[in-house]
Amino acid sequence: MNGVGPVTVRLRGRLGDLQPKLRQIAEIVLKDPQAAGGMTIGALAKAAGCSEATVVRLANELGYSGYREFRFSLLEETAIHRERTSDTAYDSDIDPGDDLETVVGKIAFADARAVRDTAGALDIAVLGEVAQQIAGARRIAAFGAGASGLAAMDLTQKLTRIGLSCAVYRDVHEGLPAAALLGEGDVAVGLSHTGQTTDVLDALQVAAAAGATTVALTNASGSALARGADHVLVTAATESAFRSGATASRIAQLTVIDCILVAVAQRLPDLGRPALERTRSAIESRRLP
Repeated sequence: MNGVGPVTVRLRGRLGDLQPKLRQIAEIVLKDPQAAGGMTIGALAKAAGCSEATVVRLANELGYSGYREFRFSLLEETAIHRERTSDTAYDSDIDPGDDLETVVGKIAFADARAVRDTAGALDIAVLGEVAQQIAGARRIAAFGAGASGLAAMDLTQKLTRIGLSCAVYRDVHEGLPAAALLGEGDVAVGLSHTGQTTDVLDALQVAAAAGATTVALTNASGSALARGADHVLVTAATESAFRSGATASRIAQLTVIDCILVAVAQRLPDLGRPALERTRSAIESRRLP
């Protein structure tokens, strides 16, 4: 299915938005996707304690025509995943008893998977539209808090280096006034892994009310942030109890940001090279010979 992306990525992105029965089915699938892919609709419904119609409803909400298509996509995804991970012992959460070598391996594996899954699930049409809006914007404002605030800073630094007017706001008392001063022709980008960070939500709502185009960069496609934005770019990182706010989610965001940068640069005269050369020259004197 074009534009739908891996089943597990979409399930993780919708968990916080699903009704209890649908969430229960989703959690069963996410706990063991391979086993779930082998279940008939009746078996999955029984395991979740719901009706077959409820299972079909979940499939429909994810964009599939029915359980058959949902199950086929899940089987395909798990087969590819098995092939990619057949030679690694690191495809699991960090355990308190893991030695340091295993911890390092698991972290590296999770970070690499976040990049791969994010790139695989990225909606290219939406990416192109976002790039077009940013390339032609009067001003761009990036809003983020905590770890997502660091990614917002990276987006701002990259867009500024190619000659665009971009500012970052990590404090709500600075962000809300800035959002209120945006208008038609401006773009507001809100970054939140969970899509539930109130500071970012409020900033995008204020920006939208002022007439700006809004973009959400989030891991949760069904979140309040995603539902309220004009355009949504979804990451695919999994956090664990040991790695809340971890590098994997930020790396996934930075992957999308790099894609945005290149897509925007392609829409600028000379790929933004004159601005890059001038900014590079401006800092050359700050380096030792």
